[in-house]
Amino acid sequence: MSGFVEKPEPIEVPGLVHLHTGKVRDLYRNEAGDLVMVASDRMSAYDWVLPTEIPDKGRVLTQLSLWWFDQLADLVPNHVLSTELPEGAPADWRGRTLVCKSLRMVPVECVARGYLTGSGLAEYRQTRTVCGLALPEGLVDGSELPAPIFTPATKAEVGEHDENVSYEEAARQVGADTAALLRQATLAVYSRARDIARERGIILADTKFEFGYEGDELVLADEVLTPDSSRFWPADRWQPGRAQPSYDKQYVRDWLTSAESGWDRTGEQPPPALPQQVVEATRAKYVEAYERLTGMSWS
Repeated sequence: MSGFVEKPEPIEVPGLVHLHTGKVRDLYRNEAGDLVMVASDRMSAYDWVLPTEIPDKGRVLTQLSLWWFDQLADLVPNHVLSTELPEGAPADWRGRTLVCKSLRMVPVECVARGYLTGSGLAEYRQTRTVCGLALPEGLVDGSELPAPIFTPATKAEVGEHDENVSYEEAARQVGADTAALLRQATLAVYSRARDIARERGIILADTKFEFGYEGDELVLADEVLTPDSSRFWPADRWQPGRAQPSYDKQYVRDWLTSAESGWDRTGEQPPPALPQQVVEATRAKYVEAYERLTGMSWS
């Protein structure tokens, strides 16, 4: 079992049609046909949307994405049209709402990896490959790869797990030309972001992007380079051969699988509510990632 522990009811706003409630974002369409994307404070882990929210999380994700879109504008266009609050929308949406182009989304998660960890590490330990790409012997948890790699995944519904696939399988699903464009754009954006993060004392271990088409042009969509979609590690504490301290939701994952939570992730029971200290520490990690990357104070 997985999915929402408590699925929220969509907020009704005059002039907006609710399209979808995702793990973190709610999607609407306005009367002009544009998408209105609202980032919530929901937290997901292990394919569950947890019953506890993280204050300010939606605004951090939105504002950090906007900052990154600016850093990447010369590499790839993005989907943002406006940050203005739609008329009649709740005041609480301010700072976490984007009006975006309606794109023909490519049904592939575009993952770039510069370091070995997570599902890539699990596959490497069995086959010395990640998504079918051969890697050198002797790598450990946290090892930097010889060069960044593109490892696509199929995008899952809420409650399902994204599945890593080979480049060849991605090309079969979306076409050879689109797959080549996705790989080129993903690695170019990752390399730019990795260098920017490194200057700020942060390792960008891996990240995932989503792209769509506006006509024949490939456009970067959804969120980008946030603690929800990326693994950020403090560079001064990087030590291959162990799990790395991070600025992402690994802290929540670790608590959920600890004896303190009492939750069996292989069972049928939903995960428990997060204790206050985990909520506060997680919020602090998201805010610190924003501040270190942008150089701006969170307020």
